[in-house]
Amino acid sequence: MILAFLGALAVGLSLGLLGSGGSILTVPVLVYLLDQPEKVAIAGSLAIVAGIAATGGLTNAIQRRVDWRSVAWFALPGMLGTYGGAWASRWVSGTTQLTLFAVVMLAAAWFMFKPRTAPDEPVRRAFHLIALDGAVVGVITGLVGVGGGFLIVPALVIRGGLSMQRAVGTSLVIITINSLVGFYEHIGVLNDHDLHLDWMVLGIMTGVGSVGSLAGNALAGRLPQAALKRGFAVFLLAMATYILWRNLPGLLG
Repeated sequence: MILAFLGALAVGLSLGLLGSGGSILTVPVLVYLLDQPEKVAIAGSLAIVAGIAATGGLTNAIQRRVDWRSVAWFALPGMLGTYGGAWASRWVSGTTQLTLFAVVMLAAAWFMFKPRTAPDEPVRRAFHLIALDGAVVGVITGLVGVGGGFLIVPALVIRGGLSMQRAVGTSLVIITINSLVGFYEHIGVLNDHDLHLDWMVLGIMTGVGSVGSLAGNALAGRLPQAALKRGFAVFLLAMATYILWRNLPGLLG
């Protein structure tokens, strides 16, 4: 259980520092450290990340680092996508979900390695493109339980013209909304499969992760972001490889 606590702390730090990485860490912790079934871990991950992201989102909102117009344009189609992805997960096996999850981790690693800076000058916000991004991220969130911060942040920076700090704060609010919608629908998925959540684990990991999120938010301006992203990307590559190694034989067999 100590390893699970450390994992929850890492989840919070990742969300606080980078505005992403929460579910990508949470699902492996629940599956491989706590031996939860894949579908239970995905549903639980959405609840944990929603709670942790809400803490960070509230902190950023108080600090005026949230662009609420971008939240509306991204989150509304994201909610629809998340609900649809979660609904479709009823007919997708847990092994397939974890394999897709590993593919998403590889994509996240690529985004982490890729240099990402805010525009030098404000740009006209292409809100229809932000809405499209929101729908795509929502489907991924609902299907495999990933909050999608690694996609949301660059979309808000490149297409929305937000500074990195405002993009991170805005991302946390969007992740909270999408994760709550996905969790709500995944409860029905668990009921269909006669599976149950461990509410004590969810509560403890959410609490520990929220502390980590506050710490990450406080450290965000003091640590080298580029080095953090590269280090996290290396970790994602290693974890994705391990998950594929564990699940591909069962998927192909």
